[in-house]
Amino acid sequence: MAHIIVTGNEKGGSGKSTTAMHVATALARMGHRVGALDLDLRQRSFGRYIENRRAFARREGLDLPTPDYRELPEVEQAQLSPNENAYDHRLSAAVATLDSVSDFIIIDCPGSHTRLSQVAHSLADTLITPLNDSFIDFDLLARVDPETGRVIGPSIYAEMVWNARQLRARAGLKPIDWIVLRNRLGAQQMHNKKKVGAALEQLSKRIGFRVAPGFSERVIFRELFPRGLTLLDLRDVGVETLNLSNVAARQELRDLVRELQLPGVSAGF
Repeated sequence: MAHIIVTGNEKGGSGKSTTAMHVATALARMGHRVGALDLDLRQRSFGRYIENRRAFARREGLDLPTPDYRELPEVEQAQLSPNENAYDHRLSAAVATLDSVSDFIIIDCPGSHTRLSQVAHSLADTLITPLNDSFIDFDLLARVDPETGRVIGPSIYAEMVWNARQLRARAGLKPIDWIVLRNRLGAQQMHNKKKVGAALEQLSKRIGFRVAPGFSERVIFRELFPRGLTLLDLRDVGVETLNLSNVAARQELRDLVRELQLPGVSAGF
């Protein structure tokens, strides 16, 4: 069975699609078969990223390792079992189609609570939750006492992950490996960074996730999207000498892939 990796939280702009694309492309470059699904049926950032990549590769005559992206299949009412949800059916059908031809399936969720996102979290073997490094985004995971900084309790999103874990346990599936990714770590505001880090460490022990450093804020990520490229493709498109920022960003990606501890994967790229 394919190992399912879900990128999810309930807040937009945290880097879910960028993270999904870079992890998917890194795995594809290592020779793994990678399927891809985008559950944000309106915005489709992950899906458009891959479509941009295919179009760029065709125009330039390049053979770029690319995830096998599939749309969710449409479903007729007659195909549904009694009381079956149409979105459940569409997602299950898409995963089943990719399962036999993939080592990994990357599922990117929308930045809001939807039925598709809820079901995808219950399918996750690995859950990656990118988080901008601030207490604004920390509120996604937990409520904090404004005076003491102590964690009062989990958020609605954390409760959804807990429910997904319960569903997997009842089905006899292995637990979700949940990684919270600290994106856009800045060199400044060290005091705030330490406070967020301490709060994350406290919460991680309470609700069960691992904390990992993600991607720093870099202009290059915004430049890569229109061509569907990632940090790993720069030399393929003629960039012979990487600047220090690009080298650092590639190392961040290596560190992330290593931290995910995926079966049969090393960060050798």
